[in-house]
Amino acid sequence: MKNLIIIVISILLLNTGFAQTKKTLYDFKVTTIDGKTYDMSQLKGKKVLIVNTASKCGHTPQYKDLEELYKTYGGPRFEIIGFPANNFLKQEPGTNKEISEFCTSNYGVTFQMMSKISVKGDDIDPLYKWLTEISENGVIDAKVTWNFQKFMIDENGNVVGSVSPKENPKCDKIVNWIKNVK
Repeated sequence: MKNLIIIVISILLLNTGFAQTKKTLYDFKVTTIDGKTYDMSQLKGKKVLIVNTASKCGHTPQYKDLEELYKTYGGPRFEIIGFPANNFLKQEPGTNKEISEFCTSNYGVTFQMMSKISVKGDDIDPLYKWLTEISENGVIDAKVTWNFQKFMIDENGNVVGSVSPKENPKCDKIVNWIKNVK
């Protein structure tokens, strides 16, 4: 009888989520803009800024600021990952090759760009589902409102916040977070 009670309690805990492990950034594999698999677990120990991008948006000049931020802080402790998305007024219509060429020739982008994905809606990419839903990340609900929304991920792979698309990537909130200034 005691064993039966233990089994029932274990099943109940599993079904309610108490025994489930919360996902982190490191549980995801994505595809680079040139078609290679990229295991996010290789970012362990780094702060990561994830940004959904677009080439024909009023915020597109933020590529310049993202690149400056990357050149200043990028390296063993910080990384920027860009995810092109065509979810807002079809402002990212290009192919991965066209997007890559645009970013390189117009903004000299050297931070990691990924393959174009969907950041909202029925076809939302699993990574963005995790980024935007508290039921997935355990921290925040942060609907993507437009191109160039920024998500901050800590050194343990956990979402710690998001920054509005209108906000410059070099804003105090992001720079202070990178530098650990409160």
